[in-house]
Amino acid sequence: MSLRKKIADNPHFNRTIEGLFAAYVRFAFRTSRWQRKGFEEMDACVARGEPVIFVLWHQRLIMAPYMFDTSKGRICALTSAARAGRLAGQILVRLGFETIPMSSHQRHVSLSREVLRRTKDGCSIGLAADGPRGPARQSSTVPIMWARMTGCRVFTVAFAERRVLKLPTWDRQMLPLPFSRGVFLCEEWTEAVPKKPTENELSELQSKISNALDAVTERADAMAGRNR
Repeated sequence: MSLRKKIADNPHFNRTIEGLFAAYVRFAFRTSRWQRKGFEEMDACVARGEPVIFVLWHQRLIMAPYMFDTSKGRICALTSAARAGRLAGQILVRLGFETIPMSSHQRHVSLSREVLRRTKDGCSIGLAADGPRGPARQSSTVPIMWARMTGCRVFTVAFAERRVLKLPTWDRQMLPLPFSRGVFLCEEWTEAVPKKPTENELSELQSKISNALDAVTERADAMAGRNR
């Protein structure tokens, strides 16, 4: 194993990186002014003990803990079991989320059972529609299949800030900057999902949820006073 991989797999190193990222996100949040719009219905569902499916683009994932009010209920984020996914998942954990790691070797049935178990316990499910590897801003079938399987209501969410730092990742991951102004925005996705969607229906629903996520994200950008 190379030295780079040994360092990357070192638990102490990873905990340090997780802690630094989480501390930075808290600092950026606390030193900026934020508007939180459209979350009333989602908050009410969670407060009643009704789990929801919370969906956003991977680019805006880092601020998810400030869009979902964990004082009202629990949420589990679906994260990749790969090194980068584990790191992102643990940052979310430090900010109040729970995680369900997804492995490419894990059977779909096993993952489905875990998601169902969590939602039956009242835990909402959070996921990046285009994660963990993209293509950027093209939704997978995962949000649709979880909506069909669990019967949970689906809410699309986004954050935007006037000034951000974009990382050189496949999705240009967006980090907030301190001392700025930002927006958290939520809109319910109300498309009906058939119990056994055909390939054409599934493809159409993927396009519809992608369009809905683009719309809520672009609206948040406009409200924050920034270009896409």
